[in-house]
Amino acid sequence: MYIKRYTMAVSLFVILLGWYVYTFVTQESFAIGFFGIDLPSLPIAVLVILPVVLLYIASVLHMGFYSLVGTLNLRKYEKDYEKLISSISDALLGKKNRHYEFKTQRYKQLGKVLDNISIFTNGQITEVDDEKLSTTLGLINKIKNGEVVDLKKYALSSDNQLVVINDTNRYNAGELEAENIVAKPSRYSKELCMKAYADLSKVASASVIEKYKEFMSKESMLNVLSRINADKNTLDITNESLIELMCSLDLKEQDFIEASNMLSKHMVPEQRIKLFELLSDKTDEAVGGYLYTLYDLEMLSPADEILDNSQPGEYMYFKAYRALRECNKKYDISLFV
Repeated sequence: MYIKRYTMAVSLFVILLGWYVYTFVTQESFAIGFFGIDLPSLPIAVLVILPVVLLYIASVLHMGFYSLVGTLNLRKYEKDYEKLISSISDALLGKKNRHYEFKTQRYKQLGKVLDNISIFTNGQITEVDDEKLSTTLGLINKIKNGEVVDLKKYALSSDNQLVVINDTNRYNAGELEAENIVAKPSRYSKELCMKAYADLSKVASASVIEKYKEFMSKESMLNVLSRINADKNTLDITNESLIELMCSLDLKEQDFIEASNMLSKHMVPEQRIKLFELLSDKTDEAVGGYLYTLYDLEMLSPADEILDNSQPGEYMYFKAYRALRECNKKYDISLFV
């Protein structure tokens, strides 16, 4: 655009200059020689405008060169901007091992920072002018709102937070089965495997529960215990299996007491006593559960024997309960634990 205007202006100037010299100065011609070679005779008016034309050509070449350089630099900035948008999108998605090569110095600094950070949104941004960022933000918002989206094309790792949430959404929507999840733990997060196992523990057979016991939690254990001799989803499991499952957890004394209280609803007293007797042999933390079981079933002699052989500061609640019983004060054992 500017070269066109410049050309028109120079052309007008050259015409006027040549016309003025030819009309008002001289109409004579003059021959120029170079290195002994005589060139054809030219009007002086033409010789006057010739340097202007040469200057015009040189200036156009100069402007053309720097225009080309500017265009190439602008293209570098445009390419780097596109890479910057991709880098921001990857940071929002939480991609690992991100690295973009930038050509311009300013974008290099920004790129170095973006390659080593994660960006989290507060859900307030729903749209931006850039289509790629808008798509990424919309995707993240859908996942956080419990919707299921297709993340395959983004090649995110299985432990990526968005993948974890999306897999949970898929599980909640019924697209994934609990047993398939725990059977392929490398594909899913530990949290989802634990959740799926907890749901399995409500309905699965003893063999399935034991097969995937690595995902056992306190919640799952209580689900298992609640099914023993229950009216619905009854679970047929031996004391030995129960002991193995319970000992796989880091249960405290109160957890064993809670387990005994739950088993009091359905488990046969003899089996319950035997279970906690064996557990107390395995871990000292289970002794409290054993004492609770004995007092709950009015098995006073074995309970007294344990308390008599304990240290002064141990099992104080049970000792207080025994003291009240000796004073003919009867209370529910659950009030003391």
